[in-house]
Amino acid sequence: MSIVRFTMQSSEETLSGWGNIPHVASQVFYPQTARDIRTALDAGKILPRGLGRSYADQATNRAHHILKMEKMNHFLAFDAEKGVLQCEAGVSLEEIIDHFAPRGWFPLITPGTKFITIGGAIANDVHGKAHHADGSFVNCVYDFTILLANGEIVRASRDENADLFWANFGGLGLLGTILTATLQLRKIETTYFVQKAVAARNLDEMLAAIDVSEQTYTSSVAWIDSMAKGKNLGRGVLTMGNHALLKDLPPKLRTNPLKLGKKAKLSVPFYLPSFTLNTLTVKILNTALYIMQKNGAPIAHYDKFFYPLDMINNWNRGYGKRGFIQYQFVLPMERGPENIRKILTEITQSGCVPFLNVLKKFGKGQGGLLSFPFEGYTFAIDFPITKQLKPFTQKMDKMVLDMGGRIYLGKDAYLDEPTFKAMYPQHKDWLDIKKKYDPRDVFSSDLSRRLGLAQV
Repeated sequence: MSIVRFTMQSSEETLSGWGNIPHVASQVFYPQTARDIRTALDAGKILPRGLGRSYADQATNRAHHILKMEKMNHFLAFDAEKGVLQCEAGVSLEEIIDHFAPRGWFPLITPGTKFITIGGAIANDVHGKAHHADGSFVNCVYDFTILLANGEIVRASRDENADLFWANFGGLGLLGTILTATLQLRKIETTYFVQKAVAARNLDEMLAAIDVSEQTYTSSVAWIDSMAKGKNLGRGVLTMGNHALLKDLPPKLRTNPLKLGKKAKLSVPFYLPSFTLNTLTVKILNTALYIMQKNGAPIAHYDKFFYPLDMINNWNRGYGKRGFIQYQFVLPMERGPENIRKILTEITQSGCVPFLNVLKKFGKGQGGLLSFPFEGYTFAIDFPITKQLKPFTQKMDKMVLDMGGRIYLGKDAYLDEPTFKAMYPQHKDWLDIKKKYDPRDVFSSDLSRRLGLAQV
């Protein structure tokens, strides 16, 4: 048996997804250079991991190896006139904002947390409140370099190694280790948003408000009361907004229009007892959220507009030690309202307490082969883990599949291989590319084995 000697820092660690599931032991390495990663290739099956904000087994690798990319987080070049940034894949959105927002630049596409790396954003082809206007993360990436299973470093773009480029967006880190990326940032005058909130009494009102919002606002998201039933089904608040111009700000904010957010001071110090999340407490919380959101201020800082949960450290502990899942799916526009109503009704009758429901509308646009978004309606629902949750999500999986929809792989916890392959028929093309660039299945994860994305 050969002995592999590592010069980089390593340790035996138990890792999980953001939903505190699963808990998996791996040997974890902290590469600082491409040479470190090449050395790790001799260790066996490996997987690059960013800041661990995928929800389940996307970035765990039981009994194998993990490459934590957080030390490969340097800015390499920046065009201050065009807003084009070249950086290492371990750079986070938070680091980009902290460094470039005061200079008038902001990430072009961002999900609901800034605590993700560029490599992770590519791996999940993340999206946000502005998908109908800007699409998914692929739309802000010009190219990237990637270290393949054979140790070779190649550049991938829409014109060079295009198959590798498109397969990595939504490819969950299974084709190699992304080293660097070239991104387009957005020019901004302020770090604030002009926002508007519309309260909807039911699903019909909510969907109508979403349609109207797209004509004026680039960003929108709807919070849905997860406990509302009957004539109130779909009750909630739609929040929409645009980047604020300097002229939009009141005088007191114009003195520092590119203000950065403060570091979070609030924290959940320990896992809360599971009994704290029940029907009564969720009803109380939903009432409070309804009042707070419909009375939102007309000008909001980016932290409150894009990243409200980032303002509480370790908020995932609020779901208790058993953890939680975020079940997110997208449904086609055709028969969308009818199908959303069916699924909402199913949720309210399930006995599984939904802690949070978020509804958005995706626009047109091409993502990667395994990218999640397509034009339609998308729901994201937080469920604390209970004994009946997995059987219920399996029932939901079938409903979503029968409606022509699919599940977000970046958050999925329970999807089975046949259902995944039916939802993502492009998996065949993706597997051909996987075989081309990683025939020995060096890059693997617990999810890849669960969904049949592993070659061997």
